[in-house]
Amino acid sequence: MNFNPEYLLNAMVYALLGVVIYIGSFAVVDKVTPYHLWQEIVEKQNVALAILVGLMSLGIGVIIAAAVH
Repeated sequence: MNFNPEYLLNAMVYALLGVVIYIGSFAVVDKVTPYHLWQEIVEKQNVALAILVGLMSLGIGVIIAAAVH
């Protein structure tokens, strides 16, 4: 199997696209919630919200990975 630089470039472009979409979708989730996520999780120690946001992040990541793949 030969190394083709186009494959590396394509992988980097899709990875960057996935990261940008992930950050954008997480910003939308943060704006849609009725409270400030960072303050609620870090300052008020809301573990349930941290778990929920973590699971939503994983879900968004899986969806983006499947769409980019």
